[in-house]
Amino acid sequence: MKRFKDLFIGVTLGALITASFTLSDTADGAGDWQRFLPFSHQNLLVMRQARSILETYFIDGEDGLDEKEFFFGSMRGLVAAADDPYTRFVEPEQLTEENMEMEGEYGGLGMYVGTRDGKILVISPIDDTPADRAGVKPLDEIVKVDEKIVVGMDQNDVVKMLRGPADTSVKIQVRRTGESDFLTFDLRREVINIKTVRIEMIDRIAYVRLNNFHHKTSSELEEALAEAKSKKAVGIILDMRNNPGGLLNVAVDVASQFLDGGLVVSMKGRVNRFDDALFAGEGKATDLPLVVLVNEGSASASEIVAGAIQDRGRGPLVGTKTFGKGSVQSLFNLPDNAGMYVTIARYKTPADKVIDHKGLLPDYRVEGGPVTDKAKDAQLQKALGVMKNVVLASQKKKTD
Repeated sequence: MKRFKDLFIGVTLGALITASFTLSDTADGAGDWQRFLPFSHQNLLVMRQARSILETYFIDGEDGLDEKEFFFGSMRGLVAAADDPYTRFVEPEQLTEENMEMEGEYGGLGMYVGTRDGKILVISPIDDTPADRAGVKPLDEIVKVDEKIVVGMDQNDVVKMLRGPADTSVKIQVRRTGESDFLTFDLRREVINIKTVRIEMIDRIAYVRLNNFHHKTSSELEEALAEAKSKKAVGIILDMRNNPGGLLNVAVDVASQFLDGGLVVSMKGRVNRFDDALFAGEGKATDLPLVVLVNEGSASASEIVAGAIQDRGRGPLVGTKTFGKGSVQSLFNLPDNAGMYVTIARYKTPADKVIDHKGLLPDYRVEGGPVTDKAKDAQLQKALGVMKNVVLASQKKKTD
């Protein structure tokens, strides 16, 4: 009888909801108001019934389920239906955190993650952060955070789990290509202060490490190039390995430092107003020989800069194929300080190559990755060798 009673209540509840919408439809006329609704009234009926079932039967719902939680959950599902890992709904609190991150400081582990084929992948760790010091690598698949399996979870939810107050601990388990067992990392969160540009001289070569494309990057790079000039550098190695990208306008500013005008990147979207072509301005290092380091952790803005330098014949790429994130996201602000990042276009290099899902192939393929001991960094050593040849060729050209 109890089971029959519950079933009867559920059926009756659905019938009452259906009846109320039908009466409203008849009384007011669907033609005028239905065009303002996000779904047909039949689908809205199903959503209303689903919410009522949750409110009535969900075992942990006796205290009531929050209206905003229902709404945000619906928005996440709506946007996720686009089946694009970079098109996403962002709740107000998370949007605030991401804006802080773009300013160059936040609390966490110091790694960027993305989604590909339903997997949560590390795009790249940030230099000298907990993730980097522990040995987390690009393309590691995060399968567990603390005791929770995160396979198939929303990227935003995983990021929330990874971040937290400084001096708190979190354990992650990853699957790494070539390893038979899962790897476990016990990490301690820190306040991540991101300095995006570092420079050091190797002989007379300016080795410029570019970690990200944040608001401060352009000014930091200009300072580094001024230092290289003051130290009589004869060439520049631009290291963008494990650089996950960032702001498009900053990518153009960075490329402008090395290119003497001309096209940096073009964009093609579904809506014509998002089609665009961006050109280099006046830079500080347009004459010095240049070699660029890239790898599978070089994504988005890194690929824009590397693609422009390669296509324009400004300098060769050394390393491994890049990540292949060549799409443009625009932030659409919503009420209540929420937002939506929507993929509106795809990038093309000056030679009309599509980056998205393909990546860039280096001119000199060398396996490896950044290591503390630069003498053991095979990719960097190759870049130095290539640079010496480029410098010699440049000097010979000037002599001729």
